[in-house]
Amino acid sequence: MENRVKKQVKQLLLNENYFMKELVEMLVEQKGRKTTADSFSHRLARAKISYEEMLDIADVLGYEIIFKKKDIY
Repeated sequence: MENRVKKQVKQLLLNENYFMKELVEMLVEQKGRKTTADSFSHRLARAKISYEEMLDIADVLGYEIIFKKKDIY
């Protein structure tokens, strides 16, 4: 099964030219998250990232998460 969470986070990092370690450092510094690069990477690999954490990831990378109704025809 495709890990959409990991894929999306990696795409955001690629878009912003950051490494995973840098993201974790920003989460710790800016959001007070208690995590390490290894722990974060393992949770990401298992798609065990909470929605709250996804909001923080988006925020520190300069994004916002928006829900948009699908166009159904």
